[in-house]
Amino acid sequence: MTVRGATTPQERLFGALPYLLPIVESLVFGAFFFKQFPEIGGILILVLSPVIALYSAFPLMGLIIFFALFILVVRNDSIPHFIRFNTLQAIMLMICLSIIKVLLFSVIGPLMGLTMGPSLQVAVAGPAEFLVEILFNFVFFGILAASGYGIVQVIRGHYPDIPTLSDMVYMQLP
Repeated sequence: MTVRGATTPQERLFGALPYLLPIVESLVFGAFFFKQFPEIGGILILVLSPVIALYSAFPLMGLIIFFALFILVVRNDSIPHFIRFNTLQAIMLMICLSIIKVLLFSVIGPLMGLTMGPSLQVAVAGPAEFLVEILFNFVFFGILAASGYGIVQVIRGHYPDIPTLSDMVYMQLP
């Protein structure tokens, strides 16, 4: 946990907001968990509903948000390092999640009978359901834990140190 100086409450707020995007992206992986615990899923979706509404305004909104954050925040030297660091770390979490999505749905998915419907409903055919459920829960809780850790550390005024991911971010930001 590196502390580079005092941060204002406004910097902490703007540093924590980008971590909501990986959580929204990972909701599709929480499908099995939400099926078992619909109350928790309902609360999480209710809390994130403004971000979900923004994110799902139209199909390419995720890409637009990604480029907007990268160009307007991360590459803008007039914005404090604390905000830029946390924004880039949240973007890196989203990139990791996108790679996992491609691997699960394009490569492993057809082998296990995994399909995703238009309303992001996940269906599994065959005996691989238990394995897919474990993989989805692992990804969902991993992203939830990493984003939650990031949000808590940012609120405390610290740089969240997520192994390997933070090292990549430190290499990208001067």
